[in-house]
Amino acid sequence: MAEASYPDDLKYHPEHDWARVDGDVATLGITWYAQDQLGEVVFFDPPAVGTSIAKDGSYAEVESVKAVSDVIAPVSGEIVEVNEALKDSPEQINEDPYGEGWLVKVRLSDASELDSLLDSESYQSSLS
Repeated sequence: MAEASYPDDLKYHPEHDWARVDGDVATLGITWYAQDQLGEVVFFDPPAVGTSIAKDGSYAEVESVKAVSDVIAPVSGEIVEVNEALKDSPEQINEDPYGEGWLVKVRLSDASELDSLLDSESYQSSLS
């Protein structure tokens, strides 16, 4: 399992999701805290490419040995890519939540939503 970390280059949603923005596309995933709370991830049920997602809404499910949890969208947009590698290796979400364990890529529909997300320091403060 990965060491606890919250990279400074990401934006964080209070529901334990992150966004890495590159132009008008954001890569999304769950935070170290989220995967730690879930325990061993055994399945990821992603949305289809082309699906529209809405900020603060559920867009996917992550199943662990403990529970099935909704994944909450930190931003709105259209799914442009899904991490297909997670079908065979969902444990990547535990092992590398900010790298190989990313979930989807989204073309942003409203970049101003990023302003409401937390920076690393604020997110970590919210955990205590």
